[in-house]
Amino acid sequence: MFFTVPTLLTWTRILCIPLLIGVFYLGLETSVQNLVATVMFVVFAATDWLDGYLARKLNQASSFGAFLDPVADKFLVCASLLVLVDQQRADVFVALIIIGREIAISALREWMAQIGASKSVAVHMLGKVKTTVQMIAIPFLLFDGRLFGLIDTNIWGHWLIWVSAILTVWSMIYYLQKALPEIRRRVK
Repeated sequence: MFFTVPTLLTWTRILCIPLLIGVFYLGLETSVQNLVATVMFVVFAATDWLDGYLARKLNQASSFGAFLDPVADKFLVCASLLVLVDQQRADVFVALIIIGREIAISALREWMAQIGASKSVAVHMLGKVKTTVQMIAIPFLLFDGRLFGLIDTNIWGHWLIWVSAILTVWSMIYYLQKALPEIRRRVK
């Protein structure tokens, strides 16, 4: 099921990531580039929900789609974090924590799948909360201004991205603890 509607949406999300990055190098006025990048990120993030919904609704769920969807999410988050670090809106340490965790847990999941123990590192609510906080923090930091004249998105974005980093570490520890019995069993 390589060319289903949900999978094509996921591919589109991946292929559009360079456009999000490119907005910051077009020489646009800062407020315009911030608004365009924010809208793009929100639309791309919404396609994550939409492709999952369509996969279930159209009965087009596939193992390839289940693999590709989180990869697209990780690309979007990592690319956005790198832009935010470049724009000096996010701390390098936060980006390293989040990107490092994504690499580590992806590798752990791949290894656990190879040994037939993928259920021990299945997605948990803590990981979903972490992702939700990230998906709020990143557009706030991309926008970098006052939303509706009231909300300072830079301040809220900084707090939320740090909360996300804490949840990132917490969820990584959770997944490692879940995998540890299997790791111990296999390493002996």
